[in-house]
Amino acid sequence: MRREDKLTIIDSLTEQLNANPNFYLTDIGELNAEATARLRRLCFTRNVKLMVVKNSLLRKAMERSGKDMSEIYPALKGATSIMFAESSNTPAKLIKEFRKSSDKPVLKGAYIEESVYLGDNMLDTLINLKSKNDLIGEIIGLLQSPARNVIGALQSGGQKLSGIVKTLSEKPE
Repeated sequence: MRREDKLTIIDSLTEQLNANPNFYLTDIGELNAEATARLRRLCFTRNVKLMVVKNSLLRKAMERSGKDMSEIYPALKGATSIMFAESSNTPAKLIKEFRKSSDKPVLKGAYIEESVYLGDNMLDTLINLKSKNDLIGEIIGLLQSPARNVIGALQSGGQKLSGIVKTLSEKPE
């Protein structure tokens, strides 16, 4: 591969890493053509972008991204493919589902919103992981609940009070 081609790939990977806060490193080696095609179709239907990459080029792209990804470098050994997704747990669910019919893909590591998860044993943890926006939504909902109760009580009390005042004002003295 020519140097210019490598630089183009590194630049493309750097853009992808900067654009996506979540990515998974997997090993899909030893999958036959049929299984690989099924995996790619499943990725496409779930809006997961799957790319096979060279470890050295991916590492250079990680270094250029401006983010500290040094903790995930140990996962850059052997055959590596990278999965990009908007949701933090979609690739983990996809891997788990695909494994019902195959031993691969094997999770090598994941980078989820600046947190690193290494090893295939982290798959169940990643499936249950909630995104930052989901957690913020839950917190807002919890904070709004008591305020809604207070406002509801005040509004119902105000309606009762205005009814009493109206009745008293209509009553002859």
